[in-house]
Amino acid sequence: MTPGSRAVTVDIHPTPQEVTVAAAERVVAAAAAAIDASGRFAIVLSGGSTPRALYTLLATPDYGARIDWSRVHVFWSDERCLPPDNAASNYRMARETLLDAVPLRPAQVHRIHGEDAPAAAAAAYEREIDALFSDGGPSRFDLVLLGMGDDGHTASLFPGLTAVHETSRRVVGEYVARLAMWRVTLTPPAINAAAAVLFLVTGSGKAPALRQVLEGPREPDRWPAQIIAPDAGHVTWLTDLAAAALLDHK
Repeated sequence: MTPGSRAVTVDIHPTPQEVTVAAAERVVAAAAAAIDASGRFAIVLSGGSTPRALYTLLATPDYGARIDWSRVHVFWSDERCLPPDNAASNYRMARETLLDAVPLRPAQVHRIHGEDAPAAAAAAYEREIDALFSDGGPSRFDLVLLGMGDDGHTASLFPGLTAVHETSRRVVGEYVARLAMWRVTLTPPAINAAAAVLFLVTGSGKAPALRQVLEGPREPDRWPAQIIAPDAGHVTWLTDLAAAALLDHK
C-alpha cells in the first residue's frame, strides 16, 4: 500500500464501537510492553471524535486498571493555538475524557501551550520532548495515536502546507489559512521515529481519502497522511467497514 514498504497493517472492524475496543486493547498492550522494556510508556494523543470514544473507554475501571499510569507520559500530536480551557482544545478534550479519571501527576502530562505565540509554543514543546528523551530511556514515542480528516490531513499536517516537508524539527507552528487558525504540530520526523503509529478512522465520509492515502499514488502534498511511515516501527490503520468501503484490499 502507498505509505511505503515499511510495515503497514489495515485492521477493519464492523462498527466504530468495535474500533474503539480494538484501539483500547492495543493501547493497553503497548503500555505493558513499553513499561516492561524501558520502565515508561510515552504515548501521543490526538483530537477528534473517534479518539474521544477511546479515551472515555480507557478511563473506565476495566481498562484504566490495566495500565500502570505511574509510568505513563502523555503528549499530543497537535494543538489549536488557543487557551487550554477552550472547548476546541485537544488538551481539554483529553483531560475531560481521560486524564482527570486516571492517576497521573502533572509532570507526566506534557501539553502544547496553545495560548502562547505559535513559534514559542513549538520551540518549548520540542524542548520538553527532548528533555524526556534525554533521560536515558528510548529517544522516541512508544505509541502515536492519529486520526485523519476527509482531506487526508493528520495531526496538523495539512494539504499544501510546509510542515509536511519538515525534516529536522520535531515540532512546528503553522498557519492554516482555510481554517483561519494557527496550529502547533508534531512533524513527520517526530512521528516517524515512533515505535508504533495507530490511525483511528471511522465513517463513510473518510472513505474517499482513506482509499487515496492507502491505495492511490504517493502525493503527500495532497494527502499528508501518506507521509507517515515509521522508520523502524509499525503503522496500523484501525477502521470500520464504512471508512474501508472503497478499499480494493479489504
